[in-house]
Amino acid sequence: MAPQFDFDSREPFLAKLRELLDAGVSREDLRVRTPYHVPEAEALLYRRPGRLRFFPLFGGLAGFGGGMTLTIYSVLSWPIIVGGKPIVSVPPFILISYLMVILFGSLSAFAGFLLLARLPGAGAFGLGDEFSDRFIIVVEKEGRP
Repeated sequence: MAPQFDFDSREPFLAKLRELLDAGVSREDLRVRTPYHVPEAEALLYRRPGRLRFFPLFGGLAGFGGGMTLTIYSVLSWPIIVGGKPIVSVPPFILISYLMVILFGSLSAFAGFLLLARLPGAGAFGLGDEFSDRFIIVVEKEGRP
């Protein structure tokens, strides 16, 4: 079982958090739970931006390509020539591509969140202490000092 430290007040909590980080425990291996927002703990546990931002980017690019492919393929499969206008005309296809960018970008962002989020299981902190007034530090893996 992972070591867990329990504190009544903010100062010992922050001191133990600094001590664990100085001892070589990785920020990714620490889980903290506080009854209110503690900016000092957030500053200590700051991580660089993750990989989640690439999911909507590639989802949006796939949506744009998919939207253009869908519209061009459907127009070439069932052509309706009206007044000598070109079969493949980009301006009306941009709307469909834009909507596909929004759809694919948002769905891929949600899928990326589900893949990358490290949500605790139902028994991570025990049942019934959702509204705890304690400061908790859980070390998932032991770091090397």
